[in-house]
Amino acid sequence: MKASITLGKVTKFMGLGIFKTLSDLFTGKLDKTELKNVLRKVIVPLASILLFIGLWHLGAKALYNIEAEFKIEKALNEQGQVEADKLDACIASDDSTCQPNTLPSPSQVWASYKSLLKDHNIIRADKAAFKEKTAALNAKRVEEGKAAITYTGRPSFVDQIFRSLQTVFAGFLLALLIAVPLGIFIGLSPTLKSAFNWFIQIFKPVSPVVWYLLVFMIVKTLLIDSNEDSSFTISFISVGLCSMWATLVNTAMGVSSVDKDYINVAEVLKLGNFQKIFKVVLPSSLPLIFTGLKITLSVAWMVLIAIELLAQSPGLGLFVWEEFQNGANDSNAKIIVAMFVIGIIGFLLDRLMLTIQNAVSFDKTDAI
Repeated sequence: MKASITLGKVTKFMGLGIFKTLSDLFTGKLDKTELKNVLRKVIVPLASILLFIGLWHLGAKALYNIEAEFKIEKALNEQGQVEADKLDACIASDDSTCQPNTLPSPSQVWASYKSLLKDHNIIRADKAAFKEKTAALNAKRVEEGKAAITYTGRPSFVDQIFRSLQTVFAGFLLALLIAVPLGIFIGLSPTLKSAFNWFIQIFKPVSPVVWYLLVFMIVKTLLIDSNEDSSFTISFISVGLCSMWATLVNTAMGVSSVDKDYINVAEVLKLGNFQKIFKVVLPSSLPLIFTGLKITLSVAWMVLIAIELLAQSPGLGLFVWEEFQNGANDSNAKIIVAMFVIGIIGFLLDRLMLTIQNAVSFDKTDAI
């Protein structure tokens, strides 16, 4: 009983109450009303997922047939019946050299996912072998004050996922460090609000591409004598500047809307400015601040792909672009794999922010 209650509290706290509902379903603890909720929250989504996969399969098959017929018809008109028959037979044989390169089917995407994981395991083994091979030499180089020899092979898909996560969290931290303090000062001072309002309204809608170019101009000058790869620095600063506006606006709104009675009580108690901010203003503003932080994190994750592409930073953005440029038969399937990975990580980041919000705020928010 205690374990069940704990499971319910933990999953609801994380915005994943669906797992508690599933647990009750399989243990027979649901009444009729709760069973209807299960049908609505579990069965209907599962059915919609199956419908989505079915429509995807049919759509991919239809597009495959359209492109296959076009290629055969083109071969017939330009090269004759014999070549058209050869192409038809080649397509029917599933030979990768002549397959239509269109929307991949669910099975092709799954195969590409397994291929990417296999590739990751091979690269990880190569890294381990390289580290072992160079361990003695690197130890000697470090003793001599030289830099260690590092692995310079291509990163795997999983490595690129972690690079993107590092970039987005660094950008999110930068956005938090800029937007929250500035939002507090703007919210507390009508004069500062008037002074910064034009700045926010002008720069908030600026495209991530423009932010990247601006950051690139500055960073490349500041690091003009450095041999270090600046792609990560440029990427996370661009992500932070592009995504911080929701947190800035929501923090200012939350601070300016704090109940005046709380402020008056703080003054009666003769609290200092910092005590007033940390004991009165911030706790009252947390719901709006976290709403802004959630938006900031989701925006950061969305703009990251375009910024990594431009900065040539070895993350998911560059992976998608290189597969698109590659044009291999499995490139489209790998792009769809990346799309699902990006979406799933975005969902998990949202759950993470909801969990932190519920941990530090009096208002417990249920996930949609």
